[in-house]
Amino acid sequence: MELWIPITIAAAFLQNLRSALQKHLQGRLGTRGASFVRFGFGFPVAVCYVIALHLIGGYRLPVPGLTFAVWAVVGGLAQIYATIMLVYLFSLRNFTVGTAYSKTEPVQAALFGLIILGETLTAGAVAAIIVGVLGVMVISVARSPLTFAGLFRALVSRTALIGIASGAVFGISAVAYRTASLSLDGPNVVMQAGFTLACVTAFQTVFMLVWMLISDASEIGRVARAWRSSALVGLAGVIGSAGWFTAMTLQQVAYVRALGQIELVFTFISSVFLFKEKINRLELLGCLLIVTGILALLFWS
Repeated sequence: MELWIPITIAAAFLQNLRSALQKHLQGRLGTRGASFVRFGFGFPVAVCYVIALHLIGGYRLPVPGLTFAVWAVVGGLAQIYATIMLVYLFSLRNFTVGTAYSKTEPVQAALFGLIILGETLTAGAVAAIIVGVLGVMVISVARSPLTFAGLFRALVSRTALIGIASGAVFGISAVAYRTASLSLDGPNVVMQAGFTLACVTAFQTVFMLVWMLISDASEIGRVARAWRSSALVGLAGVIGSAGWFTAMTLQQVAYVRALGQIELVFTFISSVFLFKEKINRLELLGCLLIVTGILALLFWS
């Protein structure tokens, strides 16, 4: 088994854990505050990770250039706004559906990867990704009337459009991170990914702190008071991000993000057992389509 596969599955599990914790926090924090904890509390862990790789692992620190800086900022900003949209989605629909809408990302990431990096996919991989996205769309319309008009309204609803936009912006951030990490050109994949993560989370932390100071300084106090739960979000987020960054340095973004749709399986478990939300048959069918797409992707990758 190629290394990027177990790393991606672990990252997807941690991402689901982080999202579940963020949903829990949203009742006490605003959308910006619940989004900030992912970066602000994860930043120190990311820095310690890079220091450990350097001092204990013996890996030299990369020397970033202008290309790295530009794509790190693009990816960092894109991830901030995508996260805000995703957290906001949790207040509009249930946890599973809110996450599902953002999982149209692999197709969009494949398009951005083609445009920015010139990366192409095999026909089998494209088919597998489409099957997975069909599963996502089945989940997204599972609670709508099973008529053409009902399906159309579901797909063009505010929730759907925000979710699809979230997936698109996540796709941009993923391709930007891969571009930034690859621009470091060594010393190895792990240090490249870790260094990129530390730089990006540092930028995101400063950016969001300034934003909250200008728009609503009281939100910073609410984040501080919820530090226990916030720290868990940050820890799960940064470890998951280290996995994503490493996997996307090893493999094309579209493949990584398509396999990452396995997060929806973890999401179903969280939805049923943590949030006591009911899952209907169409949502279950969508989940099975996603798993089928993932298995096909692994076969053709």
